[in-house]
Amino acid sequence: MSEAATARRLKDHAASLTTMTRFVLATLALASGVYTYLGVRSLLDGSATIVFFAAIIYSAAVSVGIYGFWTYLLRFLPEMRDGASRLVLVAVMAVGSVMIVAMSSWLNAAALAGSAAVEQHLAETLEDYTGDLDQANTNALGALSLLPDIQRAGERFARLADDERDSGALTGTSGSGSVVQLLTQMAAQMRELEANILASRETVATLFDEGQTHLAAMRGLVSGSGPIAPRSDRFAEQAVALAGVIAALEQTSVAPSVMRAAEDLSVGFIAPVADGSTADLAGRQDVVMATIRSSVEAQSKALSKAAQQILAQPRVPDRRYVPLSSAEAVLLYGGDFVPSWAGAISIDLLPGVLVAIMAVVQAAVRRGEEQMADTDRITAADLLRSLEIHDALLARRVAAAGGASEEPDAAETREADGPEQADDEHHRGHEAPAAENVTPLSLSERKRSDP
Repeated sequence: MSEAATARRLKDHAASLTTMTRFVLATLALASGVYTYLGVRSLLDGSATIVFFAAIIYSAAVSVGIYGFWTYLLRFLPEMRDGASRLVLVAVMAVGSVMIVAMSSWLNAAALAGSAAVEQHLAETLEDYTGDLDQANTNALGALSLLPDIQRAGERFARLADDERDSGALTGTSGSGSVVQLLTQMAAQMRELEANILASRETVATLFDEGQTHLAAMRGLVSGSGPIAPRSDRFAEQAVALAGVIAALEQTSVAPSVMRAAEDLSVGFIAPVADGSTADLAGRQDVVMATIRSSVEAQSKALSKAAQQILAQPRVPDRRYVPLSSAEAVLLYGGDFVPSWAGAISIDLLPGVLVAIMAVVQAAVRRGEEQMADTDRITAADLLRSLEIHDALLARRVAAAGGASEEPDAAETREADGPEQADDEHHRGHEAPAAENVTPLSLSERKRSDP
């Protein structure tokens, strides 16, 4: 098939698809308007009537704008013959596409994936709060790691006191004296510190159980069914209550108290006066109490260092749950909803593919027309007009060859017909030579009619 025939067929197909093209544009614009309405409605606040009409007006404006934009491009871009004009319209199409995405596509994505995006936001927030609760519980229970050391130190002081009382293991003289009194005092301080840590463990356990209850309720809201807005509101209530539990856990930690108590062991050490009955016993008591003092200082440094390590653990950050609308959630978690974004953008930008198709078809039609002969360019209307002109010319030549005797009769006939008929024949007489110059068919027929 020649390129000329291909050009004619492409032109006929393009003309036959005009109605279909308009229908496709109108359908896509309507679909975009519907999803835009759903997206806008989730952003507006106020009475139901105001929200309804505002969303309708905005979505209608979007639909009309999209339909008009792509209609103009379908009409003008394929007709551009020079490269500069075509590039300008392509740039306009690119700018318009960006504007369409900004005013419509993200709202379409919000309508398609808005609820899922809000649920994603709730799930991410739940995960953050779960980590915060675990961290707060770990910090609060950090002082429990000191409990074995404190218990060993208390037991050691108590055992030394018993040994000194029973057998005089330290001074060589049994009985209750200054050394026993000092060892008993240090053992009592250790037991008191141990009791504080154990009491805090019960409080931490209670708070942690309360936090787990709030987390369970939040998980149920995330994975539940029904409209997302009421679930998001109840989730916010649970998040506020959980934040209070986490703050209480942070304040329950006894690590600061342990560190202060450990420092007081050496700073507040008060050794009793040696009460030995002899100078030799009193001297031995002073030596033992100095040794005990050194041991207490070493124990104090060890406990203080361990408490500082606990306090150096990262604190739980202050967290506040921020509710998001479906449109905001789609923007924030856009990477997790690529298919929804692709569908929303495709609805708005699919007419661009039609514009490209029409541009390619029109370019092929123009290439085919450039290779067409003059006889291939003539239309049916031009053919019929050429035949009429040919018949008129042939009639004039036959009339001219009929003889001079017929001319007066023809003149009388024209005078009888009136000035209008004469003007018409005069006009056709002037029109015929012009047709001879432009109509190939009339030229060939004239050659056959000439004697």
